Amino acid sequence: MSESESAKQETEARQNRRKFREGMVVSSSMDKTLVVAVTERVRHPRYKKTVQRTKKLYVHDANNDAGIGDSVRVAETRPLSKLKRWRLVEVLERAK
Repeated sequence: MSESESAKQETEARQNRRKFREGMVVSSSMDKTLVVAVTERVRHPRYKKTVQRTKKLYVHDANNDAGIGDSVRVAETRPLSKLKRWRLVEVLERAK
């Protein structure tokens, strides 16, 4: 294996390590910041019942693009403020 091939494999291995989530915007009252509720379905370890868990993520929205009720896709990023660790990738569906 040559050096260029090993370097290429290394860059491919480093890509795609950031997480993506889809959720619903629950607040957009802050400037350039959204609060997105992400619902996750997990099985209870003992009772095996499917349970919904909701997490609120603080998302950076540079253009104030999304509004309350919009369905959005967010990506993990470096810390942008005390609570913001996610950025807006795209608005999947606008609120009606």
